[in-house]
Amino acid sequence: MAKDIILKLIILYQKTLSPDHGWLARRFPAGYCKFEPSCSSYAYLSVEKYGVFKGVSKGLWRVLRCNPWSKGGVDQP
Repeated sequence: MAKDIILKLIILYQKTLSPDHGWLARRFPAGYCKFEPSCSSYAYLSVEKYGVFKGVSKGLWRVLRCNPWSKGGVDQP
């Protein structure tokens, strides 16, 4: 049940506030995130694969790594 709530919250974020998926995506046609998949997609896949606690912690770690000094790149959950 908690897993479903977390996944729905991620989808809600993607549809509304995400610069890669939501209405802001029009301003960034080439994408905004330097990682592939985007941080919210990575968090969604991590929660699906590992469950709530480990998936959320992997998603948060990914967001913390997203900074101006990071090279980005392809990262699989």
